[in-house]
Amino acid sequence: MSSLGLDRPETGDDAVVPFTLDKLDTRGRSVRLGDALDTILNRHSYPAPVARLLGEAVVLAALIGSSLKFEGRFIMQTQTDGPVNLIVVDFDAPDGLRGYARFDHDALVKAAESGRTKPGELLGKGHLAMTIDQGPHTERYQGIVALDGHSLEEVAHTYFMQSEQIPTMVRLAVAEITRKGDHRPHWRAGGVLIQHLPESGISRQIDLPGDGNYEELDEADGWSEAKALLTTLEDLELADPDLSPERLLFRLYHETGVRVFSPLPMVERCTCSADRIEEMLADSFSAEDREEMAVDGQIEVVCEFCSTAYHFNPHQFGVKH
Repeated sequence: MSSLGLDRPETGDDAVVPFTLDKLDTRGRSVRLGDALDTILNRHSYPAPVARLLGEAVVLAALIGSSLKFEGRFIMQTQTDGPVNLIVVDFDAPDGLRGYARFDHDALVKAAESGRTKPGELLGKGHLAMTIDQGPHTERYQGIVALDGHSLEEVAHTYFMQSEQIPTMVRLAVAEITRKGDHRPHWRAGGVLIQHLPESGISRQIDLPGDGNYEELDEADGWSEAKALLTTLEDLELADPDLSPERLLFRLYHETGVRVFSPLPMVERCTCSADRIEEMLADSFSAEDREEMAVDGQIEVVCEFCSTAYHFNPHQFGVKH
């Protein structure tokens, strides 16, 4: 640990570690997810290809959402025509993660039989929306980018260039690992996001009119080096339970220097509640609608994220005025 120059213990699972590469005019975040991700993925017993894709989305949401400087939610959602036709990941600032995927079983089987189970192939064509919700009395900010058979890593790069005009590179990895004494494999994942500091003024981008495309000009040497070093990172390193984020970053960037900051803990947490669902049923549905929803005198609502079942009497809502 002394070789890293840390004044604290190295970070374990379920945390984001912010860092800067000052000599390369680059900032970034590294995330490592263990039990939090395992809980999210095992709750629905997803097939392995779906679990890996959702895991990548959860890692990406943690990397982006953890940069929020206010209380609120960061919501990442894909809607596509592929075997995995919907993914929703919520980051509830400052530390809560939940995620859900919907897939077509028959389409997934066909994709597996033909060997088309890469993330971009499972997603297919559609769009990815990233939404920042700062709560009541504020406007939501939403950025949308097309999905056209590309991975979430590639899509994140395009999103930041088109929506934020920030040169960005992302690495994501998800794995099932069985350790000695475990009764089953456990899902875990890691990711690194780096961004060229916009205030450095070294690289320039220009907008092209009409379609939101962009062109890069005069890429800075420091940014090129930061990206090149990140490409050497192996998936197993990102998901290795014995390799802390600090040691991973030191392994990548020790020659140029890396400065790490205090970790930000991540937890699996669903934001559903009986009160919220009761309010939704009262405000969005008529008494007749609620009567039709009832089975054996009870309305059952199951949270798609955490699978918690809530039960209501259709007559408990009173009369809407």
